[in-house]
Amino acid sequence: MPATFVVVPMWQGSVSARAMSHADGAAAIRGDLPAAATVVVDVPVEAGDALGTGVRRYSALRRVRERTEEALAAVPDWALTVGGDCSASLAAVAHASRRAGGELAVLWLDAHPDLNTPETSPSGGFGGMTLRAIAGEGADGLALDADTRVPPARLVLGGVRAIDDEEQRFIDEHDVAVLTVEDLSDPTMVIAALQDTGASQVFVHIDLDVLDPSALAGLSYPMPFGIDTAALVALLRAIVAAFPLAGAAIAGFAPASPEAAEDDLPTILRLVAALTSGPARDADAAASDAASA
Repeated sequence: MPATFVVVPMWQGSVSARAMSHADGAAAIRGDLPAAATVVVDVPVEAGDALGTGVRRYSALRRVRERTEEALAAVPDWALTVGGDCSASLAAVAHASRRAGGELAVLWLDAHPDLNTPETSPSGGFGGMTLRAIAGEGADGLALDADTRVPPARLVLGGVRAIDDEEQRFIDEHDVAVLTVEDLSDPTMVIAALQDTGASQVFVHIDLDVLDPSALAGLSYPMPFGIDTAALVALLRAIVAAFPLAGAAIAGFAPASPEAAEDDLPTILRLVAALTSGPARDADAAASDAASA
């Protein structure tokens, strides 16, 4: 079935000086999506409070998660979530995990692994904790529960180029698969890593900073030596051909101006097209096929 686009123009998970530009980025992408297949989550305008959790803007993040989950619950097939900052992937993965019935792997394409906790984060920004919360660790109300968490053995990191000490400890302790930018240029390596997780369905998270800054200007945390657009498009098409997508997300677009957004949109829309190129199917159908095999 075709994707439903769930646009989450949140910025509260970012601590970048360009944090609020993530909302502008989501709005810019939304303008090129089919209106009949697009749902927009109402994101609070206020920053929110930490409420003693160690997570900046925690209260707003909780509200956005709840509203995003409500929007996703009404999606009849699979959803491509459009951020906003990386926090938008939290509810998206939870939704995909429920649909996949424990058969989900997460491919995290990002210059950063986002594996900190409130205790280890140098900034307190939830964007840098999102994948750890997906694995079930972190602040109450944000960390996924036992029914939706994705265990470390089913996480695959791709294109990470800036890893904090605690993130490296977590990766080493749990033997999380890590693929370099060079590895991403060989789709067979990525597909093999996903197959090694034992999962039958995949959620693909793309923080646009996985791309080299020469490919996209609207990044809040640009990191050199990223993947180029053509290689990323080829990878996404290969993944979609190899696995049923239970969901996907594109995050991290923070354009400096409307004009700058227009310059970057063709690159982003190539990624959208690759993710929706088929044969992505709804998770219930995939689960039924697996049960009858």
